[in-house]
Amino acid sequence: MSNSDSDGPSNNEWEDRGEVAWNEFDWERYLREQDASIARYRKLYEANAESPNRIDKVAEQMGWSIEDWTEEGGEIPDSDDDDDEAEDDMDFDDEDDVYTLHKNPIFISTKAIIGGLQEKWLESASLAKLPVPVSMALLNSLHRSEDQSAQAIHALDFGDYAMAISLFKRALNLVNSTFALLNSAETATIPAIVAFREHAQPALFDLREIWLRVISECREEIERPQEADEDDDKP
Repeated sequence: MSNSDSDGPSNNEWEDRGEVAWNEFDWERYLREQDASIARYRKLYEANAESPNRIDKVAEQMGWSIEDWTEEGGEIPDSDDDDDEAEDDMDFDDEDDVYTLHKNPIFISTKAIIGGLQEKWLESASLAKLPVPVSMALLNSLHRSEDQSAQAIHALDFGDYAMAISLFKRALNLVNSTFALLNSAETATIPAIVAFREHAQPALFDLREIWLRVISECREEIERPQEADEDDDKP
């Protein structure tokens, strides 16, 4: 996990940023770089769509730790560079790079997967002229699950693991609502929705898997101080 104290203030890279004197142009450049990370994840995810271990394969290709989704991940270079170039890049990263929510692997993977689902759904809804209430209900469910997960990641960054668990559980409930909408009697016979359901189900299960992994890590972090206290009490 990125943080070590869930009972106190955040003790992570937010506090290590120092005096970052960036203007609007600098932040716009930074945000565009993070948008590119989301686009890269989505491209890799689609390329590995047939792999049963796709979320782990994509995480590895993104340069993230497979065992720990809450760590800030680096990126694997796209090509082989010489040692001088690698050292220059490392110097630049140390001096200029900062961590925000946008660099969090959970944030990137969630935005990429849900963004792909929303785009596919809008395409299906427009071509098939689906009922507006059905279209809006599904988009709303996806949007709310993304929002709850983003709030959960904020809680992670500030070391509040219990709150993160509660928010991820809300996001999971909204994914279940999306499943229910796709499998309801009202939509089960509409060809466009049937086709979208076949595309969406693996992605929705992947979102569940990612969030459940983080929930498990959060619970381990919550229990760890208690175990340490018990050890200290032993003679």
